[in-house]
Amino acid sequence: MPHSRLLSAPAGRRAHAPRATSLHQRRVRLIVLAGSGVSGGVALCWAMFFAFSGAWWNVALDLLAVAATATAVWLVQRDRLRAASLLASATVYLVVTVSAGWLDVPSPELPRTMHLFLLALGVVCSLLMREEAPWLRHGAPLLCLFTYAFFACVDPRWHTVLAIPDPVRAAALWWDQAAALLMLYLTVHVMQTDVAERDGLETELRDALLRGELLLHYQPQVACDGRIIGAEALVRWLHPARGLVSPGEFIPLAERSGLMPALGDWVLDAACRQLAAWRQDPGSAALCVAVNVSASQFAQPGFEQRVLDILRRSGAEPRQLKLELTESTLAHNLEEVVAKMQFLSRQGVLLSLDDFGTGFSSLSYLRRLPLHQLKIDQSFVAGMLAAERDAAIVKAVVGLGTSLGLDVIAEGVETEAQRAFLAALGCEKFQGFLFSRPLPVAAFEQLLHRPRPPRTAPAAQSAAAPAARAARREAAPAPPAW
Repeated sequence: MPHSRLLSAPAGRRAHAPRATSLHQRRVRLIVLAGSGVSGGVALCWAMFFAFSGAWWNVALDLLAVAATATAVWLVQRDRLRAASLLASATVYLVVTVSAGWLDVPSPELPRTMHLFLLALGVVCSLLMREEAPWLRHGAPLLCLFTYAFFACVDPRWHTVLAIPDPVRAAALWWDQAAALLMLYLTVHVMQTDVAERDGLETELRDALLRGELLLHYQPQVACDGRIIGAEALVRWLHPARGLVSPGEFIPLAERSGLMPALGDWVLDAACRQLAAWRQDPGSAALCVAVNVSASQFAQPGFEQRVLDILRRSGAEPRQLKLELTESTLAHNLEEVVAKMQFLSRQGVLLSLDDFGTGFSSLSYLRRLPLHQLKIDQSFVAGMLAAERDAAIVKAVVGLGTSLGLDVIAEGVETEAQRAFLAALGCEKFQGFLFSRPLPVAAFEQLLHRPRPPRTAPAAQSAAAPAARAARREAAPAPPAW
């Protein structure tokens, strides 16, 4: 899975709060809304025209297009941009293809014009599908262009009862051509603007690494008794002109432009320096800081040695640094990954498997990794009280971690009911908006030294169980030797 979310989005209300959007997501939102509005409006006008003419098959086709475009708009409002873009593209393609083949039947006097919209749609698809799998990213635009070439070269004339009379087609001849060319121009303009903005933002991000515009926020990780036992470091970009830039913009950009290893090393260095500073205060001396490591960063030659160099320069304790790896890190060259992890573990660095269960999940590799912690993905935590499958997955992860002698921490805990449910299953560490959102260093330190309020009854009950859970772990089979 992509690692951008892990460095950027705060664990907690990821699934429910308004999410930061990237430049690409904003472009997709704009194009789908504009395209759906125009397509739906045109289809509705044609439906009314055909209704007056008594062409009810044509009315049904246009109303189907209106319903599909309205659904695409509804999906956009719910932030389901991928589904909205796929639905809108498929709807426009089908409507244009059917219209060009069975409605806009050419005659010796008037050529076909509806197929011109396929040119614009091909360019739109190349923009909407830019972050999809290769077969879809290239297949959708090529399908539109090949279909356009078919109608332009083969010129089939399928005379059906749905065919629009020539007088009506003559009135729409110039409109179709002008509208298709305008759509093509606007789409190319959007693509040029998108490329220019991404190039400019990439340059500014490179400069930000040099100018010190990046900073870390810390989200507390809490034990079952309410104590703050650590924090996850999350990177932020304080732009001198734009203010805080959304991580949804610059993290994916760093991944695409090859800046993620440099950005990840900066995060690691800043987190270790903060760890060393906290060691000077008895109230924060025992904290552990978790740092997310991207797959591209971990795969770089000499990564493990750079970690040790950063620890030495900063003066931080290796046993207080926790590297969180996603399962995508394990998808390639597992032997090299295991060797690096074993080396870091021997030096005292803690290792956590982030978002466990969402990617390259396999017990065959889990038993080989020198892990110290499993992290339950927030998507399972968000749904576990309502969905039996999510609850079963959470229970299985907690049980698996306990049987292997690993810590288990749940991210995305937002309600007391979620915390209590997790505690009842044996999960003893939590992270999420129930406790705090990610905070700047000063605010985190204030929270750390704030007196804890008396525990509520549910909290007290869940806190009474660690001894029993410890006994169960001692009775469990010994973890494999690394």
